[in-house]
Amino acid sequence: LCAFTVLVLNETPVWSWFVSIFIAEAFSVNTGGLVRRRWLHLLSPDKTTTAEDEQDRHIVNTAYSFEALMDEVVFILGPIIVTACATTIAPAAGIISGIIFLAVGVPLFVMQKDTEPPGNPKREVDPHPAVIRNKRVQAVVLPTTLLGGFFGSIAIVTVAFAEARGQANLSGILLAIWAAGSAVAAIMNGVIKWRLSSATRFLIFLFALTILSIPMLFVHSTTWLAVALFFNGFAIAPLVINAYGVAEGAVPPDQITETLTWVVAGMPMGGALASALSGQIIDRFGADIAYWVPLGFMIAACVATLPYFQTYKGLIGYSQPRD
Repeated sequence: LCAFTVLVLNETPVWSWFVSIFIAEAFSVNTGGLVRRRWLHLLSPDKTTTAEDEQDRHIVNTAYSFEALMDEVVFILGPIIVTACATTIAPAAGIISGIIFLAVGVPLFVMQKDTEPPGNPKREVDPHPAVIRNKRVQAVVLPTTLLGGFFGSIAIVTVAFAEARGQANLSGILLAIWAAGSAVAAIMNGVIKWRLSSATRFLIFLFALTILSIPMLFVHSTTWLAVALFFNGFAIAPLVINAYGVAEGAVPPDQITETLTWVVAGMPMGGALASALSGQIIDRFGADIAYWVPLGFMIAACVATLPYFQTYKGLIGYSQPRD
């Protein structure tokens, strides 16, 4: 990221910007998955949330919800801080502030040895199969990859929507309202003692997010867009929380960290594709039409669950304690 900033400030060839940001993303750390793995180690050290202890299941679900809430707080405050730095100090100050948070936060997290799960030596005898070959993991990874397309496109289209109405200054507020809806849902998800399995909830919130993406096609003002985004956010945090829940229950303890990483590994790829597509549609047809892109990715995510119908059927039909 530092190299990217220097290259942009020195107006080097544009291709070098893409190379530097690609390398930065390739070496990025999935702190979200690592944090959730530590919660799982602290609250359910014997296995995962599939343990029979109902109270343990609920506590882990609450911990995942708390992390989702913190994610949304960052999504709300982050753009505000970055925008303030970029507009009051210098354009590059926005990304530099993000680099500072990263440089301070990640080492502080890694230094917390008390919460770190013990390492597992490589199994030479009877090794576990590769995580991604697990049908339950695949059943989550493919939809979440397309979910990344939803996230990437809706942010770009919302900014363009506000700019088209001469209200570019409201774009950050609109996205903050979207994140606020997800934050409220994260709190509710953590409080409720669910009687439904993680797989059932994952499918419910996947379809709910798809349905809640439709109203944005029909709004023509930033006020109504804010309302639509707020309620759309209600399905986001529970969806991601239960994606983790389905995946981590599919593998043995020594593969959980890798599994949690796979859950979100495809999101940047989906986001990159959707961002490029959104930009093309915005330029040619306008921001209002471009809201078909996030909806299209959500429909594709729903369709992506169909090849795993039998997998989900088994997970939904299995009697599980509430969490």
